[in-house]
Parts: sequence; C-alpha cells; structure tokens
Amino acid sequence: MVKIAVDLMGGDNAPEEIEKGVLQAVEADEDLEVLLFGLKGAYSGDHPRVEFIEVTEKIESEDDPVRSVRRKKDSSLVRACRAVKDGEADACVSAGNTGALMSAGLFVVGRIKGVERPAIATLLPTTGKKGMMLLDMGANAENKPQHLYQFAVMADLYMRENEGRSNPTIGLVNNGSEANKGSELTKETYKLLEDSGLNFTGNFETREILSGKIDIAVTDGFTGNVILKTIEGTAMSLMGEVKNAFLKNAKNKLAALVLKKDVQSIRDLLDYRHYGGAPLLGLNGHVLKAHGSSDSVAIVSALKQAKRMAESDAITKIKERVGEA
Repeated sequence: MVKIAVDLMGGDNAPEEIEKGVLQAVEADEDLEVLLFGLKGAYSGDHPRVEFIEVTEKIESEDDPVRSVRRKKDSSLVRACRAVKDGEADACVSAGNTGALMSAGLFVVGRIKGVERPAIATLLPTTGKKGMMLLDMGANAENKPQHLYQFAVMADLYMRENEGRSNPTIGLVNNGSEANKGSELTKETYKLLEDSGLNFTGNFETREILSGKIDIAVTDGFTGNVILKTIEGTAMSLMGEVKNAFLKNAKNKLAALVLKKDVQSIRDLLDYRHYGGAPLLGLNGHVLKAHGSSDSVAIVSALKQAKRMAESDAITKIKERVGEA
C-alpha cells in the first residue's frame, strides 16, 4: 500500500477537481491511500482510503514562496510536505504555487546531501509517444556547470528507476550541435558530461525537442522554463487554428468528422494531463508538482506517477551516485 499526501487547495481548479481526481485514483487502484489536506468544508467525498485532514491556511498563487512557507505552516501545501518528512506519506502532490512547493521541499522535506541545487523535471510529449524529460524547469534561474551535471545524473537515475529506460540518452540544450557552440556554461557543462560515463549524445537543438530523439534534455532553469511555456503556447495556438479551419465551412466540417479520431490523437499527444507532473529531483523525499491548471484527469495521472516514484529506488540511487561525484 502506498500513501500519498495531496494538497487539496492548490491549483486553479481546487478543490473540486483535485477531490474528483483523488477519488477516481483510489477507486481505480486498491493499493493507493491518500492523505488529503484542505480547509474546513473543502472535501465533500467519502472513501475509506482517503483521510481528510483539516488545515487552517492556504498558500495563494500570488504569495511570496519563501515567506508563505515560513508563515503559513498550517497550510495544505506545507502540511502535505511535512507528511513526507515525518514518514506519514510516501510522496506528496500539489498543483499549487510552484515556488512555494520548491521552498517547502527545501525547508521541510530537505535536500539530499551533496546535491547543490534541486531541479524541477518534467516529461514532455514526443512524437514517439515515450516522452522526454526536460530539466531544470525553473527552480533555478541561474546555474553553474556542476549543477547541470548533477541534473543529468539525477534525471538518468529517475528515468532508469521510474520509466524503465535502461540506458537513457542525454542531450545538452544548446544553439548548435557542435561541441564548441554556446555559452561558457554550456561549453563547460559539455566537458563534464562528456567525461561522466552517462550516455551523453552531445548538444541538442530545441527544434527537435518533441522528436523523441533523446530521453533527457538538460538546461538551466531560465531556459527550461522558456522552452516549456513556448511549447504550451504553440500547442494551444496550433490546435486552435486546426479547430478554426475545420469549422470554416460545411466542406471542412465534413472533413472534420472523417478525421475526428486522428485529430484527437494529435490533441492527446500534446495534452499535459496524461504526463503526470514534474518531480522535484534532489529532495530527500518524493515531491511532485502537478500542472497549475490540473483537472481530475491530470490529478489521476499525477497520483499514478507519484506512486511509481514512491515504489522506485531512485532517491537511494541518487544518494549513492551524488555521494560518489
């Protein structure tokens, strides 16, 4: 049995969609239990494997991350992280304030000894449908070569332990494929990765980000966040234009009926809801950031991913490998 702590109050669609997703997840998996942290009256469900724990505070999306974690110790987000720290839960999930979750991860759950900077990682959809991990997604605006090297090590172990990829390929996000291209950061990181013993394939250009060519793409937090937002915006605009084209006239509407399943498959490929959440790698506990706009479908996916994380040996492997580095 795996027990997951969930922040009921976090996210744009909380608490209704969070509750709905939690109930769907426990109904589908008899080996899953949930500790659900929320304000009084926020939970209306009733399930024997969902324990509602009332809190008195909520961290808002506009709250300062560090200040809110320190001042709102009885918030749903902090209490969910505390449950992991105290061993009451095997992992926690929140769709709330990203900065606050990272702060709670650092201040409450704690960082693995030897990890200089934890990273937010996420599985992006690819045309090959296996997904590609991109990190850092914004936990660190500025990084050093050693940070990116550690990101690669942690992502390698995560993909092996959680996704079953025996020898994941790793690329370094850059503005060209040649080894001498890029900034001082990427040039120095390239040298570290080249001598790391990891399955490093060299520099990786972002035009191939959704190709499925590699398993892991490593970059600094600022660049990673820009890449993520660009992909999300492009996907929304593209699907909007496709929809407009099909509704343009009667002939196109007929074509839409014929191609309905194919268009749906493209939409599913670009749908973040099916890819779970973003693990915070480098913490001494399993913490997963779900998308801020998560609905029940996304929460179900996030809980499945959190359960896999809790059942894996990734943290132990990271401790062993980082200790050797």
